[in-house]
Amino acid sequence: MRKILFGLTAILLGATVSFAQAPDPHYQLVNAGNWVKSKNYYLLTLFEQDKAANALLKADPQLAQLTQAKLNALQTSLVNCKDGLCLPAQLKFSDDEINTVSARLFALYKDGNALGSLVKTQLIPSGTYILYNTGKPEELLVKAWEQDAAAVNYTIAVYAEGKKPNYPVIDSISFNTANKGHYTLMYDCSTVVSAEIKNTRLFFEPALQAALTYLQINERQDAAGYEPMATTANKAAFERVKTIKWDKFAYSHILVPGAGPDNLTTPLSGEGMLRCRLAAMQYRLGKAPFIVVSGGAVHPFKTKNNEAVEMKIYLLKTLHIPERAIIIDPHARHTTTNIRNDARLVFRYGIPFSKPGYIVTDKAQMDFIMTMAGRCQKELNYVPYKLGKRISETELVFYPLIESLQIDQDEPLDP
Repeated sequence: MRKILFGLTAILLGATVSFAQAPDPHYQLVNAGNWVKSKNYYLLTLFEQDKAANALLKADPQLAQLTQAKLNALQTSLVNCKDGLCLPAQLKFSDDEINTVSARLFALYKDGNALGSLVKTQLIPSGTYILYNTGKPEELLVKAWEQDAAAVNYTIAVYAEGKKPNYPVIDSISFNTANKGHYTLMYDCSTVVSAEIKNTRLFFEPALQAALTYLQINERQDAAGYEPMATTANKAAFERVKTIKWDKFAYSHILVPGAGPDNLTTPLSGEGMLRCRLAAMQYRLGKAPFIVVSGGAVHPFKTKNNEAVEMKIYLLKTLHIPERAIIIDPHARHTTTNIRNDARLVFRYGIPFSKPGYIVTDKAQMDFIMTMAGRCQKELNYVPYKLGKRISETELVFYPLIESLQIDQDEPLDP
């Protein structure tokens, strides 16, 4: 999994001055009605929503020139492109374009202006780019931009050009790019994007709108599923958090990673049921006040069954665990992100972050978790947890880590 940093960032890395501030657990993520966009491309979402920053970017002559160039390229592609791969390629950011924007953001940033305010009141407290929060604020801004640009390019590459994602068996494009019909589909996408951003004055919107369109036609808007969870699917548990007397419990919560079935008709695998039964036993012993069930619509390819949702139903209806004790993470697609997403929920729901959690699962998955740090480092660029004592073959103490807030640029279904 490549973590790309372009141009100016390579220079900036050599001269960092720490300004690190802790993310704010009370910070409310800006979603602007599009959770897929905000979860994947948070800086670009802020650029659109922050009126002062928006105006500053639109007024810059070099960025305005880039905006017009991107619009022109889109229009030209509708005339000149004769195959389905040419059309999306014209919408991606080139390295030169990314470097140009990096240089302009670095030059435009001032401590007291709109970009300075955006970094200090939005980017830093959000924690969404926390891995870059070790140098000057203008460096964080540039690195966040470069990550979002790489993320947009990745989405276009996988879901329009048919490049292999990190997990091809479950996350690949839904269409055959070698089929003649792919040209028609891509042409229609470019036509719609052109109409929707016709009056834009923001340099990134043609590419961003294209990436979002490709995710939609692939039915890959998983990142938005069940949001906003704190006021819907997790409302009962979320409201109960502030009433808990935490010193009565050894652990803050019990985490149950999901296990997908091997067919499209089985809602919950037998393995998932057994993991829930083990967790329910620990809950009834008073180990923790909450059970977090984690897993998305993953196995098999394009399934509509969601692991976390089905586990919650099983806990409620079969094991009679009260809803106020169940929190779902319906987005994780791998064991690595089961724990990462769990850490995010713990932080943002106000559950004591320094209190250990308790993983309950089967022996085989627990063995994997015990040696998973290298895979986390490779795929996420950090390890989202610290392991504690393994209590038994199926029980493990762990500690969530704040790095978990970092957006993953090449997993658009669960960034």
